[in-house]
Amino acid sequence: MNHIEEIYKKILYVLLFFGIIAALISFYYYMWKSVPSTIMVKAGVDQELNLNIPASGKLYKDAVETSGQAKSNIDDKSIQIDFSSPVTVKASQTDTYKLQVKLFGFIPLKDVDVEVIQDIRLKPAGIPIGIYVKTEGVLVVGIGEFEGEDGQICHPAKYILKAGDYILEMNDEAITGKKQLIEKISHLEGQEVVFKVKRGDEIIQVMAKPELNQNGEYKMGIWVRDNAQGVGTMTYIDENGCFGALGHGINDVDTSTLMELKSGTLYHTEIIGITRGSNGSPGELTGFIEYDDRNIMGSITENTSKGIFGLCTPEISENSEYDYLPVGLKQEIKRGPAQIICSIGEGTEIYDVEITDINLENDNINRGIVLKITDPDLLSATGGIVQGMSGSPIIQNGKIIGAVTHVLVQDSTKGYGIFIETMLTH
Repeated sequence: MNHIEEIYKKILYVLLFFGIIAALISFYYYMWKSVPSTIMVKAGVDQELNLNIPASGKLYKDAVETSGQAKSNIDDKSIQIDFSSPVTVKASQTDTYKLQVKLFGFIPLKDVDVEVIQDIRLKPAGIPIGIYVKTEGVLVVGIGEFEGEDGQICHPAKYILKAGDYILEMNDEAITGKKQLIEKISHLEGQEVVFKVKRGDEIIQVMAKPELNQNGEYKMGIWVRDNAQGVGTMTYIDENGCFGALGHGINDVDTSTLMELKSGTLYHTEIIGITRGSNGSPGELTGFIEYDDRNIMGSITENTSKGIFGLCTPEISENSEYDYLPVGLKQEIKRGPAQIICSIGEGTEIYDVEITDINLENDNINRGIVLKITDPDLLSATGGIVQGMSGSPIIQNGKIIGAVTHVLVQDSTKGYGIFIETMLTH
């Protein structure tokens, strides 16, 4: 019996040991997640950093002044900062600094980039926008097959082209649209063709040979797209008339890849219908867009994972309903009441929300803010966050802090937002 008890005790000690190790690893990971990889501060403005963790850091830059709990280091080119209590940091000019953070002052935790940015102001917009973008080249969305002239199944592009490829050139001639590509393939009369293709970050050349279908037409057996349309919300307009919108990129619906943009245009859109969201079924704003030069609101110059960006027309920039607001950086955001601006009919309105969580270090840049709709009018009209509200600016304590990006499918009252500072680094 004693022998069995000894074995039992050893097992318990081993389990206790690994339990302690697991707890320490969990604690370390939690501390790591509590410190963002990038911290932005505004030039010439006192910024409070309240990480509230048992750690200290060495900030490398001699042009930085600190107050509060910050302590000067004996090294003139660095400053020692204690993060166990609030720290006020002030930088005199825009630049990039490095911060080495150590848990309890001696366990390496994370190297942080500290970026000092201009203290800019933005107009929150909340305006519904109609979006039209044209791709760079022609996007391959699928590889198919067809019945050939002899009744055999043909798939000329199989294992040669891939979904997500962008066809840029065909026999050294630039391809600008789907119609042009189809016409050129039909006139090849079965000759082999060289495609210049962008695949991910690579530019490659591939060769394929079109074949006749049962109608006597030469086909390559590919599904292609050269444009995309949709409805969203403008987030902000800056002092130069540039806008940011959506808070996420425009992805192709078939390949889920970020669309390579050649050109794009914003159009006035009128919200004509609302499909209410419910748990498990996201709702949608239905907009009427007239693609007419008279309805142009601006030009889209960038489609990125952080949103779409470009230049507004002068009347949109000048006639915005709201005044310029300061930018609220992620370390300034607090759990609690906030507002969003969006349109679900005529004009824009301000609606109440609650910030329920702030993810300072999230692998998904579009989900840094977790929010819940609390406004009874918006809940009554839409059921919460619906498609088309992406880009709605989030306001807290008189500052623009982010933009709505996604709805939580299982609970339409909840969703995510992107930090405004992330959108500004597009």
